[in-house]
Amino acid sequence: MAGNPSASTVRSRLTAAVRRLAAAVAARVSVDLRALAAFRIGLGALVIADLLLRSRSLTAFYTDYGVLPRRAFFSDYSGNYSLHALSGEPWAVGLLFALAGAFALALVVGYRTRLVTLVSWVLLVSLHARNPMVLNSGDTLLRLLLFWSVFLPLGARWSLDAVRRADRGAGAASAADSAPGDTDGDPPTPGPAGGAVASVATMAVLLQILVMYLTNSVHKYASDVWMSGEAVAYVMQADQFTYLLGNYLAEFTGLLRMFTLLWVALLFASPLLLLLTGIPRAALASMFVGMHLGMAVTIRVGLFPIVVVVGFLPFLQTPVWDALERGVDRLGWSAALARWRDRFESLARTALSAGASLPRPAPSERIGDFRGSDLAAGLSRGRVLFSTVLPYVFLVLILLSSAASVGYAEVPEPAGDALDAAEMDQSWQMFAPDPIRTTRWYVAAGTLEDGTQRDVFRDAPVTFDRPARAETTYPTSRWRKYLKNVYGADNENHRSYLANYLCGEWNRTHETAVENVTVYQSYERTNPYNGTVEAADRFELIEYDCSGELVQNA
Repeated sequence: MAGNPSASTVRSRLTAAVRRLAAAVAARVSVDLRALAAFRIGLGALVIADLLLRSRSLTAFYTDYGVLPRRAFFSDYSGNYSLHALSGEPWAVGLLFALAGAFALALVVGYRTRLVTLVSWVLLVSLHARNPMVLNSGDTLLRLLLFWSVFLPLGARWSLDAVRRADRGAGAASAADSAPGDTDGDPPTPGPAGGAVASVATMAVLLQILVMYLTNSVHKYASDVWMSGEAVAYVMQADQFTYLLGNYLAEFTGLLRMFTLLWVALLFASPLLLLLTGIPRAALASMFVGMHLGMAVTIRVGLFPIVVVVGFLPFLQTPVWDALERGVDRLGWSAALARWRDRFESLARTALSAGASLPRPAPSERIGDFRGSDLAAGLSRGRVLFSTVLPYVFLVLILLSSAASVGYAEVPEPAGDALDAAEMDQSWQMFAPDPIRTTRWYVAAGTLEDGTQRDVFRDAPVTFDRPARAETTYPTSRWRKYLKNVYGADNENHRSYLANYLCGEWNRTHETAVENVTVYQSYERTNPYNGTVEAADRFELIEYDCSGELVQNA
């Protein structure tokens, strides 16, 4: 009769099992450094694009001359802290926009990557806090991806930081990594291509996308309209959202039903994004990317689809990037890319040498000053806290917040405070559980001092007829989001803020002043399957005296 295994044998088997599990987890959370470089460039470009798009309504949304002057902001959002609220003048807010753009450009080229990523995140949080009424899911996701990027080695490839480290040499770079403020914390470049990293931060940035999909799938599962495949057809009837191809797809209800069911199936399959690896993962990710690119040319939801596409770059693992490089070789583009890389590195060295004109002690000398001191030990502990403990804590918090948003858990008060402070709450309803069914547009009937009436929002004659395309009545998708929120029952004060802005903007730009404004919302609900109008009406949001108090009764 065989004897029981010895304690050492049990320990050996347990150790082997733990190692296999660790290897399996590492294989699934590993991110190629080239993917992180592309991710960095995409994030920086998104921040720049976002700033440019927002600048079209800079005065309207972020200054004292807009829909949320600082006295209203401080009254209604006393818990929000925003650098953009330090001044209500357009020039001051514009200066912050330009500053954020400069840091985003530094992120694109990978200069002091960790620092500029952190500053870009802080400035984006500040911008979002200044006017929550114009935010959408794309803003939330971009903010979260930037947060996780602070802990990632984004500058290890295709960056000024990589050129700087390569010029220092491996030994000097190793010493410099221990010096505060001298490097972005990225690992030394192991070679001209390849290399991957697996950490709590890489796990978090992958799980962030997965959390978004899983949370949204639970919301959609609770909806009969989504589960029956009818949801997208209803959304396409609400033509304040549709544009480009979306203007033509509304009639093809059978095709839209197929897309609805395919999208729901992809949401339920989203855990495979983490369970699969290599080419199979890339194949599934490409299906999600294709659906989001389809959204980008059919419905106006701002940058959200492009933010998601950039968020998928870390899912492309080493086999994908190796295959891309082989494809580039076969197409004969390698020589051209090498020339561009050499030119970039030459310009990078010129820029870095120009910035290094002031004398600085060698990294080894500075480290020597700290070696063996309490300060060195404190810095070492701080690096561990920053790079490992902090992302781990917030990873647990976002999982808890996601579970709470669908009723599966509760977030303790201290954890909720931390999530609020970092702007990391997870909701992700996004057209769920009930999709948009109703076309809505707004009319701001202003009575001018000469007794005539004019729609002071669109500078057009007052009419309540349904426009041929409701989306043309909104200057931008952010205006549509803002007006939708103004309609909300909890935002009655904002109706006064809107009317006050319309009065002031009209009177600043027209010779004949407006004396009062009445804002209406008109709507129409159409059945996409038989074309009949199920409901149509209008109602008054507010009647506002332009010479009265800022806040008036709705």
